[in-house]
Amino acid sequence: MKLSARNILKGKVVKVIKGAVNAEVTIELPGGTQLVSIITNASVESLELQEGKQAYAVIKASNIMVGVD
Repeated sequence: MKLSARNILKGKVVKVIKGAVNAEVTIELPGGTQLVSIITNASVESLELQEGKQAYAVIKASNIMVGVD
């Protein structure tokens, strides 16, 4: 698989919470940082995502927002 995204982070699925249409998937990276993504339930099933499975967080964004208090 080749992707145009520059940020491909390998981690482990630590949580999948399904809703009516979408699911919240949490991936833990080495070092403990967790990323959360909202994807369709159909994608969860198609990718066979479940806790403990290795997965990639693929990030492609032209803008990143930064904020301070």
